Formats: sequence, structure tokens, C-alpha cells
Amino acid sequence: MKIVVVGGGWAGCAASITAKKAGADDVTLLERTDMLLGTGLVGGIMRNNGRFTATEEMIAMGGSDMFAATDEKARHTNVEFPGHKHASLYDVAEIEPAVKKRLLDAGVNVKTKTRVKNVETDGKRITAVITDNGERYEADVFVETTGTSGPQGNCSKYGNGCAMCIYRCPTFGPRISLAAKAGAEEFMGRKGDGSIGAMSGSCKLHKESLAEDIVHQLNETGVALVPIPEHLRKGEEALATKACQQYALKEFDENVILLDTGHAKLMAPFYPLDTLRQIPGFENARFEDPYAGGIGNSIRYLAISYRDNTLKVEGLENLFCGGEKAGLLVGHTEAICTGTLAGHNAVRYAANKDLLTLPDSLAVGDAINYVGQQMRTEEGITKKYTFSGSVYFNRMKEKNLYTTDIDAIKQRVESAGLTNVFSQPVV
Repeated sequence: MKIVVVGGGWAGCAASITAKKAGADDVTLLERTDMLLGTGLVGGIMRNNGRFTATEEMIAMGGSDMFAATDEKARHTNVEFPGHKHASLYDVAEIEPAVKKRLLDAGVNVKTKTRVKNVETDGKRITAVITDNGERYEADVFVETTGTSGPQGNCSKYGNGCAMCIYRCPTFGPRISLAAKAGAEEFMGRKGDGSIGAMSGSCKLHKESLAEDIVHQLNETGVALVPIPEHLRKGEEALATKACQQYALKEFDENVILLDTGHAKLMAPFYPLDTLRQIPGFENARFEDPYAGGIGNSIRYLAISYRDNTLKVEGLENLFCGGEKAGLLVGHTEAICTGTLAGHNAVRYAANKDLLTLPDSLAVGDAINYVGQQMRTEEGITKKYTFSGSVYFNRMKEKNLYTTDIDAIKQRVESAGLTNVFSQPVV
């Protein structure tokens, strides 16, 4: 049984290792850049708010591998910052090698600097993907976790041009969409004002460029809040440009909020450098990623697949999707959850087994179902969904799905008959 996963972000890594655990003989992960994890290389926030619940659900279901890596590389745990509780912050410099080792130890064939440029199909079935250098990868089932940002021209068309972000399109080539290449319908997300896409919130400042007291606070507590003089504030409406709407709170307009992920993660979509340097403590500040972070960031949600609740792409027989390809989902936890289910179901499909749908008694199952419904509505495609805040976290609380009681979460999973389902072979 051959499974090919295209895209090595959090969703792709989770899909690959889960497909291997489900019993696939040959699992290959193709990543166009020289590193795995995509925005996971500049993100670093885990377990905040409802992400704690989702994480523990996945662990109880046997999908612990990626979460174990982030816990292992955590610089700070049980961190609080405005609107968010019990967060963990992993080290963005150490996480990628740790994840790659887990994949290799599991027997996944990891191929970096391998950009897929085309697909071969037989009717509604993908038979192979073709790379830039002419390599051909056949498989029984494919999983697409290519994300929704890029190519470079889209950041110019819908944003502020290429900000030289972690995706590095000019160097490694643009992302392509397997689903679109194979003839499946896709759609774009929109902001609240109706414009296309949303700006990535993953950016970081060079920690050593900041004032010593800010660096000390970051290293000691994981969080630094620095008040912004009123005349330098961008205004709360600027927060609406960011994909991560769980941070669209007035505190993020009134303060520079930094989190320690090895570098200093800036909790704003961008900040003009000449303005940032007028704030006390930031006189020498420089962006670490994206390098042109004072101008903008990558634009996301430009190529989302229609899919069912098993994460099988509509219109194609043997393609599953995870991460942002699976809907207007924001965050590493969300990507790992959808990637895990997609990889597991890819093996079930290849083995002619019934596909797994997670029930709405679980936060992960409810989120997949709810986002799947909402992204088919005009209003729904203007919102972003995450376990950690905004629309979906409110829904979690209303449905009593949010809890930090690990025993209660384990019982919830057991009642659904799904304990360790992702760690057991299906063939």
C-alpha cells in the first residue's frame, strides 16, 4: 500500500506518521522547501484555550506524535497572555529536527526540496504526481496538505507583495494545488470586508535586537507586554487583517505583545518598522521572519478544497486533505488534527475499509463538521475558525466541549469508542 503526502507542514507531518501507524507499507512525504513544518517554523503556540482540549482528545485517540514533539521542545508551559490561558510555547529553532527524526524513525520516506508541479489522473482518480525534476511518484491514495498561501504573485495581488516569509517561494518555487490540477473545485476565503484572503500572523523579531529588560522578561516568563503610545497605535481595525482572529482584542492594539519561542513572536500581523522603533525598547528592532515584516506578511486561504467530514476531497476518488486545505482553520493544533484524520482515512480508503468520521461529541469532530458547513456559506467564508478563540472557541464553550480535565477528555473519547484509534493498524 502506497500513500503519498504532498506538503510538509504540521498537517502533512501528522498525516504521514499516522498513515504509517495505520498500516501503510510505503508512506512518502514530499516537501518543496528544505525544511518541514512551514509556518510551524515561526509559530510556536500550543495548548492555549480550547487547543488544550483538542490536543488531549487527539492524544487519547492515539494521535500523540506531533503533540509529544511540541511538548518535548516547549520553552515555557502554562503561559497566560491577553485572552489566552495555559499556553505552551515551543522552540522554533529545535522543533523541525525533532519532528523529522520522529518521521524517519517511523519509516516515513521524507523528501525535501521536492516540489510537485503536476498530477496524472485516470478519470477522477490521481495516479501519480510529477516533480520539478521529473520524478514520478505513484500511490494508491494521496493526501494534500500544501497550504493555501502563495505563489508569490498572489501576495502581490491580494496583499503587500512578497514579504520574504518562511515559505520562500522565490527560492523553492510556488505552491500548487493537487485538487485544482486534478479538476476539483476550490474556493477562496475572504475577510470581513469581502476582500480575498487573510494576512498570516506568524512573524518574529530578532530577540537580541530588543532592549535587555524585554529580553529578560521573555526568557523568564515567556511573555512581554509593552504599552504602545496612543499616537503610534494602528487601531483595532488593523487587527482584522490578520488570519488569527482569536487575537483581535483591544489589548493587542494597545500593547506590543511578545511571546518567547526562541525568537520574539510578535502578536500582530505586521508593524511598520519605522513606527515600531519609536516604541521604548524597540529602538533597534528588526524582523527575523518575514524579513519585510514591516510591510506585511503572506496571504492565506487562497485555495481551499471542498471535502466531507472524513476529509476526502469532493470530486476526486483518492485524495484527502488536511490543514488549511481542509477549511478556514487557523493554527498548528488544527492542522495536526485534520492531518491525522486525513492520513488515517487514506489508509482506510486504500484498504477498502469504512472511513472514520469523528463524532460531534468531541471538539475535533465538531470543529471539522462545523467548519465544513460554514465554508459553504457567504458569511462563513469571511470568518476564521480555531480552538483557541473567536467564533469556534465560543461554540466550544456553548456546547460544553471546552475542558482542561484530562480524565474527562479521556472518558469522552472512550465513550465514543475511539481510544487509541489512530495508533492501531487498520490493515
